[in-house]
Amino acid sequence: MFAQIVSRRATLLSLAQRACVSLPRRGLTAQQKQVVKATIPALQEHGVTITTLFYKRLLEKHPELKNIFNTVHQKTGEQPAALAHAVWAYAINIDHPEALSTAVSRIGHKHASLGVMPAHYPIVGEHLLAAIKDVLGPAANEQVLDTWKVAYQELADIFINFEQGLYEQGLKTPSGWKGWRKFYISKKVPESDEIVSFHLTPVDKGALPPYQPGQFVSVRCYVPELGSYQPRQYSLSDVPNEDYFRISVKREFAKDFKPPGQISNVLHESLPEGAEVDLSMPFGDFVLDVNSTTPVVLISGGVGLTPMVSMLKTIVNQQGQARQVVFVHAARNGRVHAMKNDLNRIVTENPSVSRMVFYEDAAENDVQGVDYDQVGRVDLAKIKNKAVLPDADYYVCGPQPFMKAQSQSLEALGVRPESIHMEVFGSPRD
Repeated sequence: MFAQIVSRRATLLSLAQRACVSLPRRGLTAQQKQVVKATIPALQEHGVTITTLFYKRLLEKHPELKNIFNTVHQKTGEQPAALAHAVWAYAINIDHPEALSTAVSRIGHKHASLGVMPAHYPIVGEHLLAAIKDVLGPAANEQVLDTWKVAYQELADIFINFEQGLYEQGLKTPSGWKGWRKFYISKKVPESDEIVSFHLTPVDKGALPPYQPGQFVSVRCYVPELGSYQPRQYSLSDVPNEDYFRISVKREFAKDFKPPGQISNVLHESLPEGAEVDLSMPFGDFVLDVNSTTPVVLISGGVGLTPMVSMLKTIVNQQGQARQVVFVHAARNGRVHAMKNDLNRIVTENPSVSRMVFYEDAAENDVQGVDYDQVGRVDLAKIKNKAVLPDADYYVCGPQPFMKAQSQSLEALGVRPESIHMEVFGSPRD
């Protein structure tokens, strides 16, 4: 996860204040910091080997944690690679922890949505240190292991404190909860050939908490063939209402060496209306600044439009608000372009909203000017007169290569990095 996030918006202190927590004092001595720095080359070379062994040991000793970890990411190696980079990133920033502030916030929100608790951190630390020792052998001497034990605990304390603040905020929110709450699928609405919206209603018929546009929930389903639960995060794709949460899920098919999406296929194929799932509270810090009046440019790829729809609807529903919005979206064609009728209706009814839709491979029945505006992939340079606005805030969501390309394009067009807000949407095989 650390590899996916660029620190741009806050310091660890400000993040802690937002979560109503205080950060622990850093206890590493100057000598210990040098020891951590000395391990950077080994972490870079052997990091994935270490974290792969770590997960193997951890899940063998604590199979109950399979309910938290994405088992598909274990098979593909994505989760070990992400953790390896996280440990490496912490080491290279040991003198400047503020460089990890955005990553701490993003990961902390994910952890809170999965129900990660303080008791999990010592278990992780034990098996991570054991894996370091096994892989590095004599190079991981007593001094190195003792130093990394202290370093790990300090990083764990940062997350524990931050996540505790999120849990406390959730319980203080009207109708909020901690952990999992039972919901049932009250409605399934096809949005495209690949995407279905799920209306999720509380089984207890209790009220729903408010949430910020752009936030997500974790959805947990039992997978019989695994003998465990599997959670996934999905953005809330509508504005808050009294009756249900809405998520919009793309069904992921097997492709190349990638297996089919485990939970997306369960949701699409195995769970009818009336079926129950577990939901977390809404979490996430990729959110629209609803108090700002600056123009907004929403840039999405594929199913990455779901948090953007929530943001767009929030803006147009604000009374007396004529905030300028440009909705830029990329889809392969009209068959897989979800919610296009909703977007077209909003554009028609709100003169302050405009759209710029790109179809990479328009289908025979797709009409340019009606279904889409441009052929090919999103090219912001081609539409800079419409999409690059003075003092605008830019929200970008989609696959990682898409986001990287759009953020680089925006910066090349003169947009300040602090005005660009990004979220990697979902996981490649959800």
